[in-house]
Amino acid sequence: MIQKDTKKRVGYALVSLVVIVIAWEFIALTIVQNKFILPSCTDVVAAFISLLGQGLLYLDLRTSLLHFGIGIALSLLIGVPIGICMGWFTHVRLFLDPIIEIVRPIPPLAWIPFAIIWFGLTDFSAGFVVFIGSVFPIIINTYAGFSTVPKVFVDAGKVLGCTSSLRQIRYIAFPAAMPHVVSGFRVACGIAWMCLVAAEMFGVSRFGLGQKIWWYYNLHQMDKVLVYILILGFIGLTLDTLFRWYIDKTLLKWKIAELS
Repeated sequence: MIQKDTKKRVGYALVSLVVIVIAWEFIALTIVQNKFILPSCTDVVAAFISLLGQGLLYLDLRTSLLHFGIGIALSLLIGVPIGICMGWFTHVRLFLDPIIEIVRPIPPLAWIPFAIIWFGLTDFSAGFVVFIGSVFPIIINTYAGFSTVPKVFVDAGKVLGCTSSLRQIRYIAFPAAMPHVVSGFRVACGIAWMCLVAAEMFGVSRFGLGQKIWWYYNLHQMDKVLVYILILGFIGLTLDTLFRWYIDKTLLKWKIAELS
């Protein structure tokens, strides 16, 4: 059943992509007729081939993925432990909650000046902006997962000899809260990708996909702008698909078994 549903989704996705490409080409060539306003699909493909030949696309892609990896790694290393402590220990939640609720509404881009001052135009500067945008979804979802662990799970663990807080967190609470943690990570990845592009566009880095979007816009080369925009979309889709596949096959394998 799951394999049939997968094939059906892939079929619909391919059909929708073909329809979009045909409509895009028709609108660009017959209605708009202005490459600056809307380049055609063939123009974008030609620009993509040109960028590949120049070798700049690989450098920008590698730089953006590095920025993304730095921010997400820091978010996991800091956000998950904070969320666990807030969800499991009441005094930690009471202490940290006011601080988080003050800092969380601040837009990540507002930290760009400090990112440049603290880290300069380095990879860590862009990674810091990504971290600010992605850490709070991880904290909040981890906290939600650990604070809603059924008490009967904990009581059963105590009866079986799992009495220390560390053992309860590792063997009882963490598996029960895993769906919340995974959801928080997925949300964080989407926000991190948007923060990455915005940070690079506003001059946090000399290279990157976002930086080149702004660069080619200033040169009025909108076909290359669309190349980078589409690459951002496909990379985001690929990362999310690979993440869901890995999680479903490992950490949340029990949920797939229930559905099947």
